[in-house]
Amino acid sequence: MARVSSDADRRGELLAALHQAGREHSNAAVMFHAAVGARMGLGMTEEKTLDLLEREGPLTAGEIVARTGLAPASVSGLVDRLERKGFVRRSRDHADGRRVIVEIERDRVASFGALFADFVSGLEALYADYTDEQLDVILDFLRRSAAVQQRATGTLTGETA
Repeated sequence: MARVSSDADRRGELLAALHQAGREHSNAAVMFHAAVGARMGLGMTEEKTLDLLEREGPLTAGEIVARTGLAPASVSGLVDRLERKGFVRRSRDHADGRRVIVEIERDRVASFGALFADFVSGLEALYADYTDEQLDVILDFLRRSAAVQQRATGTLTGETA
């Protein structure tokens, strides 16, 4: 019986440590992106919207609203600011001329790639410490935890999926 209690205690300790480490990871990510944004002359929402556009490609304002949970008026102002700063451009959708697409200005954004060099180098060194099987587990956890966080964001913003 003591074994069960010991296993339960160990799991509780692990879950508490995971929760704490998750909070630390989240805080580190927020602070890093705030620093990157500041160096680029952007707020964090602007910087993360550029990241979204870089990962997903050109999007309409409505698609940005859906993926970020921001209000439509906020996205309109956000795109205006990014366009004024030279980070994005608006263009007509070739398939549907009524739609306006927001595209990243790759040359402008590429000039800030060096801001990520130290971070990427550190991650690559960290990845080397893990087997492919361990990396598969980490990748699964990151994808699934991102989905959990996106659902929680949707609940907070009323944009449940």
